[in-house]
Amino acid sequence: MNIDTFPVVGDLRLGVDIGGTFTDAILISEDDGRVWGGKVLTTPHDPSEGFLQVVAQVLARSSADAEGIRSIIHATTVATNAVIERQGARAGLLVTHGFRDILEIARQIRHELYNLQTDKPTPLIPRKYCREVVERLDYTGSVIDELDEDGVRAVLAEWREDGINSLAVCLLHSYRNPAHEQRIRELAAEVHPDADVSLSSEIAPEIREYWRASTTVMNAYIGPTVRSYVGGVQTRLRDAAISAPLYLMQSNGGITSVENARERPVYLIESGPAAGVAAATHFCNALGARDAIAFDMGGTTAKMGLIRNGRSEISAEFEVGAGWSGTPMTRGGGYPILGSVVDLVEVGAGGGSIGWIDDGGALRVGPRSAGANPGPACYGRGGTLPTVTDANLVLGRLDARYFAGGDMALDEGAAYEAIEKHCAEPLGLDVDSAAMGLLDIANATMVQAMRLVSVQRGHDPRDFTLVATGGAGPLHANALAQELGIPTIVVPPSPGVASALGMLVSDLRRDLRITRLESLESAPLAEIDVAYRKMEAQSREGFAQDGLADSQMAFERFMEMRYAGQSWKLRVAPPADLGPGSRDELKSRFDAIHHQAYGYSVPEEDVEIVNIGITAIGSLSRPRLEHVVGRSKPRERTSRDVYFRELGERVSCEVVDRYQLADGDVVEGPAVIEETDSTTIVYPGYRAAAGEHGVLLLSAVEQ
Repeated sequence: MNIDTFPVVGDLRLGVDIGGTFTDAILISEDDGRVWGGKVLTTPHDPSEGFLQVVAQVLARSSADAEGIRSIIHATTVATNAVIERQGARAGLLVTHGFRDILEIARQIRHELYNLQTDKPTPLIPRKYCREVVERLDYTGSVIDELDEDGVRAVLAEWREDGINSLAVCLLHSYRNPAHEQRIRELAAEVHPDADVSLSSEIAPEIREYWRASTTVMNAYIGPTVRSYVGGVQTRLRDAAISAPLYLMQSNGGITSVENARERPVYLIESGPAAGVAAATHFCNALGARDAIAFDMGGTTAKMGLIRNGRSEISAEFEVGAGWSGTPMTRGGGYPILGSVVDLVEVGAGGGSIGWIDDGGALRVGPRSAGANPGPACYGRGGTLPTVTDANLVLGRLDARYFAGGDMALDEGAAYEAIEKHCAEPLGLDVDSAAMGLLDIANATMVQAMRLVSVQRGHDPRDFTLVATGGAGPLHANALAQELGIPTIVVPPSPGVASALGMLVSDLRRDLRITRLESLESAPLAEIDVAYRKMEAQSREGFAQDGLADSQMAFERFMEMRYAGQSWKLRVAPPADLGPGSRDELKSRFDAIHHQAYGYSVPEEDVEIVNIGITAIGSLSRPRLEHVVGRSKPRERTSRDVYFRELGERVSCEVVDRYQLADGDVVEGPAVIEETDSTTIVYPGYRAAAGEHGVLLLSAVEQ
């Protein structure tokens, strides 16, 4: 009897990830570890519609009852889309008198250094809705000017009449003393009770005035959209008789309750990409590969993140909504956000990325994507422009009859025509060469991004494992590893829905960070220890409300430090005992981290503490992952011709059904390994071995 004919018993966990092109789901039976995957096209007009479609799909495939679902974890691009599409709330910003133009002035940094016509991002809140209030604190938090409450009431009353229902409040030095901001919230409850209020002292209690204002404005701008969307999902779940609690993936790689996400939606912006890194981290730890590059290539973008010592790297700030200016690491083109986020580089090189000819006659790929509607030309949904997916199909790397496990037939003729018309003929190339050019350019963009998360961070990619996920990741992973000299590629089971799986192997997480600008030499370490304990108590209370016991909670402290006079900071783990003797240890640790990041250190220079914070982890039980359920009937091994640039021609490749591979089976390249949600290409000179935990391990054949 095939495993997918067993009855489904026990508790079920469900993960749903909404991407730009596809909405993915994973359903896990905690009783026996069986795993079912689902994939449908995203529904941009109402993402919650695709959410319910993919849930219905995995329930049908598993023959499970919706009442058996015990928890649902969800990652979504709704917050990001609200920024990119400028579909957020009509919001207002209250600032200290003299700071009305903080969003207009922004930063000095230019995201296109040599473009004299470049513009800064348009503020999310127009200047007419940025209003000053009379009040002022000094840098210690002491009151210089008392809050003009009548002035605040007047502005709130005006905004109530104008329909401004989301308020951002960012007062000078409120990270040291939040009293004035808190009083404004009280006044808003009296004058404009329907308004949502975001306080910078709660959202981002840190120095850097513009960054703090930008983060608070972002929270206010996307808040109503996110809350409406989450409420809609909950309503649809209830209508479908699914009563399981809903959790949301955060940008930091952890999950959080709906209630916490409603208060701080800004921390959901990179939830989908973070889930992909979480899945890669899970399989790295299971295999004992402590250092890896997570590579997630979906329909719209490709994401790369670094995993070191079994954990994803975390950044303290990031940007959202940046336009494309030729490099995946251009800063200044988006809206800066203060907050922990999985350290990622994201580039417009997904399966739906469009190939085009620029004004100089050169072939380009992305960042514009065909998305889910109309999608690549081969989808047969009205798209006529060539994409990376069309190129893979034309070159024989995809099977037109087995895309998405056969649920979605592809039109090879439409793909051929799109590449011929828009790429091959203008460049005077044959279609195979033009299609291979599309893949080479997309691969070059992704290689550049991988170098940025590894070499630019002071790491040699040859010392890392490459973990390939996303529907298109395994199609391109071998080429990227070959270019960078990465020795081993890991392709997890069901890579096309790995982001959904990543949510189910993640823990609850809260990141708290506050500014304590002190010289290390004179810093009151006892007071800092007390501040740490207060943050831990706050997180402990939050986890208790989520139903966790003390034994499930763990807290990690960190300091963000810099040499005196520097602008930016590095994260350092402090000693467990912050006694007088710990200053030398902190200095030594900072010098070492600075040397790794920048190639030098200055031990004789003074060091400053900028921020202190904690990472609070609420550990959840890990589901067993015993079996990935594919088809009841195995597919026969076949072959088809696939084009490889290295060979300059098409060669016959064995086509292998991944679900029929047993542990230890080896597939020699060139070969194609297919499964319902992705296809793995094994290059000439490489082999793929089926390993433990259901992974594929690709490596070069020793000469």
